[in-house]
Amino acid sequence: MTVWDRPEPPARPVPLDRERIVAAAVALADEGGLEAVSLRKVAARLEAGPMRLYGYIAVKEELLDLMVDEVYAEILPEERAGDWRAALGGLAHRTRRAALRHPWLADLLGGRPALGPNGLAVTEATLAALDGLADVDTVMRAVETVSAYFTGAIRREVAELRAERVSGLSKREWQRASGPHVTAMLATGRFPALARAVHDGADGDPEVSFTTGLDWVLDAVATRLTRASP
Repeated sequence: MTVWDRPEPPARPVPLDRERIVAAAVALADEGGLEAVSLRKVAARLEAGPMRLYGYIAVKEELLDLMVDEVYAEILPEERAGDWRAALGGLAHRTRRAALRHPWLADLLGGRPALGPNGLAVTEATLAALDGLADVDTVMRAVETVSAYFTGAIRREVAELRAERVSGLSKREWQRASGPHVTAMLATGRFPALARAVHDGADGDPEVSFTTGLDWVLDAVATRLTRASP
């Protein structure tokens, strides 16, 4: 029986329910990452005894599942997309924005399928936008391909933001601090392709880079869907 199917225990002097527990856990994770979340810390946040939480949530993994599903409510499309490309592109951008609001989400993307009501609703809206365009296996590969792109891109962006917080240096400050070492290494002539990239490449805005890569992936998916169309 999943956490969503298991009934909640009756209320006691300090009112509790899964909604309050999950909201407290999300707040803790937003403040300090997943390492800041435990059933004991959530209970303290709610001024309740830790053992009471076990009536609602058996293990921490269930709490993480509930937290992810809570954020999936922010990823749900407000209305049906006009076509499959808008649906997959919208999913990618909404997931990125949710992960920037809740950086811990990046650590939980790409794992087991999301089985909560919001996660299932996101999957349903996504698959519905591609329904009938090709056979089911092709549609699933298309969704998996786009998901793999934005999951990796989001994790990289969040990792860079975390590195900035840990080091106390912005990306540009880190580049300036690392400049002498990089310049010396490129001057050896051992890295000509890298030298051209460093000297001639543009330092793109993260959102622009994300959108550009997403468009390339969607172009490739479009080709495959056209070949597989009934």
